[in-house]
Amino acid sequence: MTPNGAIAVAVMMIALVLSSPGPRGLAVLLVLAAGFAIVEVRGASWIALRRAAVVVLPLAAFMALVWVGIVGRAPSEIAADVPGTREAALLHVAAICGRLFFIVAVTQLVVLRFTHLTPLQFIRALALPAAAKRLLVLTLSLIETLRHAIDRAHIALIAAGTLTRRFSSRNVIHSWRLVQTVWLSAVTIALGRMRDKWPVENTLNLLDRAVEGRNPQFFAGDDRIWLPVTVGAAVVILIADLFPGPS
Repeated sequence: MTPNGAIAVAVMMIALVLSSPGPRGLAVLLVLAAGFAIVEVRGASWIALRRAAVVVLPLAAFMALVWVGIVGRAPSEIAADVPGTREAALLHVAAICGRLFFIVAVTQLVVLRFTHLTPLQFIRALALPAAAKRLLVLTLSLIETLRHAIDRAHIALIAAGTLTRRFSSRNVIHSWRLVQTVWLSAVTIALGRMRDKWPVENTLNLLDRAVEGRNPQFFAGDDRIWLPVTVGAAVVILIADLFPGPS
């Protein structure tokens, strides 16, 4: 499977789940995602599910506390100015968190499918203009920049006595200072690279040559299977939404 095909399949699945399909459409999407995970990603699928759970569970707990525990009504009930129930609020939270879990899991499945490629190789294989590929590479480089900023800010605040190495009440009280320092450090590092490092090293011109590659292939390998299957699933979901069964 090519990176282009995998991204196309992921985009279609995410768009379908965001369209709020009915129960039958949701079942089709779950079967499609499970098939992709089993056939293409295999054992690493558990990593995608674990990462999705790490992202979604804290949000689910917070939303449940707000909407179910405090508000006690779903937003649709509040908008309609009708008495609500905590069950409806719980369904609202479950629907939002379920979609987010699906989106994160599908995204991680695509990432794990191409772990044998470096980020630069993955970007080179995409059917995008060179300028867009260069922008993607520079955006990904910001991840490492943020890591450096976090390390610098954390060490500096510990040296200044603002934070401690281990968990303490001082860390909780001054956590906002860490956020501010990380942000300032990240901006300083990024500006320094754009103003000094990249022009001296001729980074942008070298990067243009690095992302240039042969024309990306479409409908190669498993793309010939997954792209038609995903389009077929979209048609099935559309039909299921237009002609719902008897309630």
